[in-house]
This record gives sequence, structure tokens and C-alpha cells, in this order.
Amino acid sequence: MPYLTYEEYNQLGFADMEEAEFNKLLPKASDVLDSVTRFFYCENDLESDVPIRKEQFKKAVAAQVEYFHETGATTSYGMNEPSTVTIGRTTLSEGSRNSQTAPRNDLISEDVYFYLRDTGLLYRGL
Repeated sequence: MPYLTYEEYNQLGFADMEEAEFNKLLPKASDVLDSVTRFFYCENDLESDVPIRKEQFKKAVAAQVEYFHETGATTSYGMNEPSTVTIGRTTLSEGSRNSQTAPRNDLISEDVYFYLRDTGLLYRGL
């Protein structure tokens, strides 16, 4: 379920992109946020939730859309493409991918955790 409109995305001040690109990335970003929050908003109404948690969640969705847009991939395979390719004597490199600075999961933007960390949506207890 998409949780954000194109207008809201722009109002939040995230990266400029065409509406068609946004609409293409939003469903996958929404699925990622459902997984991170243990499908909280599948059982609860986002629009009637506490304003600060609703706002932070929408920012997290926007950050994930932006992340997919900037990386150019929406799958774990696409995120893990090699950073260097060598064919004969020719080497193409996009830069190093240091495992010590990589996010917990390459598919999820670190910004998502930043926006959700104080909302209770990341709670994993019983």
C-alpha cells in the first residue's frame, strides 16, 4: 500500500524526480517500510495516527524512494552489483564499497532508521 503522494514527497524536500519515476518506486519503498515496521500500518490507520509518528513514517518512505532513485536499483541483486568490472586490460570502477560503512541491509536506506528510531515502529519486543 503506498503511503505517500507525489505532492507530499515534494513538500518534504526530497530529491527532484519525475512523477512517473516516483510512482514506479513508491510501491516497492512502501513494501520495504512495511517490512521494517512489521506491517504496523497494514493493521493501523496511518492518517489517524499520532502526527509526529505519521510525519516521521512519511519521511522514511520518502527517504526510501529517494534511495532507490539515487542507487538506480530496487532489489538486493541490483544493490549488490560489483563496483569494479574488468574486461581484458580495461577496468571500470564506480568506487569502493567498504563493508564497514555499508548499511545494515543494502536494500534499506540508513535514513529510514534515522526517521523511525524514536517512533516505536522499530520495536521488536513482545
